[in-house]
Amino acid sequence: MLIDTSRPILAVDTGTSFLSLALRADGEVRLYHENVGTRQSELILPQIRVLFEQAGIGASDLGGIVYAQGPGAFTGLRIGAGVVQGLATPFDTPVIGVPSLDAAAYLVPDCPCVLAATDARMGEVFYAWFDTQSHTRLGDYHVGKASEIVLPQGQTFGAGVGNAFALADKPPFDGIPSMPTAAYFLELALSGRYPAADAAHAELLYVRDKIALTAKEQAERKAKP
Repeated sequence: MLIDTSRPILAVDTGTSFLSLALRADGEVRLYHENVGTRQSELILPQIRVLFEQAGIGASDLGGIVYAQGPGAFTGLRIGAGVVQGLATPFDTPVIGVPSLDAAAYLVPDCPCVLAATDARMGEVFYAWFDTQSHTRLGDYHVGKASEIVLPQGQTFGAGVGNAFALADKPPFDGIPSMPTAAYFLELALSGRYPAADAAHAELLYVRDKIALTAKEQAERKAKP
């Protein structure tokens, strides 16, 4: 399945406390990127409508919709995926899921060893290693304590990126706490390296088996060195 890149393309990222939307139409990319906290479900459709009005289009005009697959905030990701499916299904619009760590990694282009790491809450981070020069992921997506992250065998550290580097317990490597906007997800989707699918197969990427810890589990985790 292919997206029609000659038509407008919408990108949606709701994997953090930010609501990030990007619309490419007539050669211009319009961006909405705000820290809205828990108001994503309230604001996402009105803000998409604003972008549509600015570009003079409707949902039926879209040639594809890009969405953040995660890992990230469980509720936010579900909100984004639901809206994407709702916009795409009536018009058989193709959708493309882009993993959130990939989008973060490509903030550092042409680097043979990039650590992308984001806040996973509960004292953990999501992370993966990438070679953004040859467009390769150097292993699986992981979740765990930042202090436990190790360099892939045979690699020389190049750069770190992601909001995990703003945490008190940050990864043991140098990095910048930058995060991608929806425009970066859009750019990656248009690279052709991520497959398009129909709306019914808009899947999310879950790295963590459990999305919440009990009070006892949280206390036990805090007590660990």
